[in-house]
Amino acid sequence: MPLTTGISQLTFRQDYFGDPAAFAGLVALLHETFGIDVSLQDRFGGPDPTSMPFAYFDESGICVANLSAFSMPMMVDGRLVKAAGFQSGAVRPQWRGQGLYRDLMRRAFSWCDAQGFELGLLLTDKPALYQPYGFEILPQHQFSGLAPAAARPIGASRSLSLDNAGDLALVKRLLCERTPVSSIFAVAAQAEMFLLNGCFDPSIRLSYLDQPESVVAWKSGEADCFRLLDVVGKTIPPLSVILAALDQRPSRVEVCLPPDRLDWQGMPEPFPSHTSLMVRGDAADRLRQPVMLSPMAEF
Repeated sequence: MPLTTGISQLTFRQDYFGDPAAFAGLVALLHETFGIDVSLQDRFGGPDPTSMPFAYFDESGICVANLSAFSMPMMVDGRLVKAAGFQSGAVRPQWRGQGLYRDLMRRAFSWCDAQGFELGLLLTDKPALYQPYGFEILPQHQFSGLAPAAARPIGASRSLSLDNAGDLALVKRLLCERTPVSSIFAVAAQAEMFLLNGCFDPSIRLSYLDQPESVVAWKSGEADCFRLLDVVGKTIPPLSVILAALDQRPSRVEVCLPPDRLDWQGMPEPFPSHTSLMVRGDAADRLRQPVMLSPMAEF
């Protein structure tokens, strides 16, 4: 769809996060559209430095439409893949239907292709919007089953709070040093989404294990169920060690990521969600097994 003449007063901007006023415009757009406050990133050191935003602003500096790409290296089928995520896609209601978002998609996807990204990922409740650009739905599966046999605790654990400066520094360090939690499908390097999701969802619990040193993101599920969301560390502890360190004795476990490095096997089950994970690029052909993107990496 070509851009309509009614938007001639708008200004296109790319890579504008260095302008505080323009970034504030994006913060306002996302808060009014989705009810989220991405200004929380200021607590973590500012916006993701790998982000490349594409946006339109009106004459008063209001951000009326945006789509951002960012680097999210992934482990896919045992190989490190140069991947990009797409997020912060929004258009103000009065500017919809005029071709703005399609123009931003073309710009963002073309930029990523020129940068040599092998995989693109996004989450959406409107998958048909992205299919003309080569995206396909990747079904997500959580892994469920009986809890592993109890293990003897080998170290101490404690709760973490991202409001505590020391805890935040510890989590950021381990995120920088992390080994992908799965060799099948997992984030290899991306800190900002983990930190934001840890703040957005108050039901997520973060715990520090000192042996092996790691951060576990988890929830207490219903009916005596433990939900594992992510594990961050140089060494990935077995699930039995995680449960013992956290003093959890569930009868059932749900793991929201491929469990190949947890010394535990679960049954893959379709994961119900109002959003679809979509992928494009050459590396998407390597995704042949049941997978799930950790909720801590959602964007």
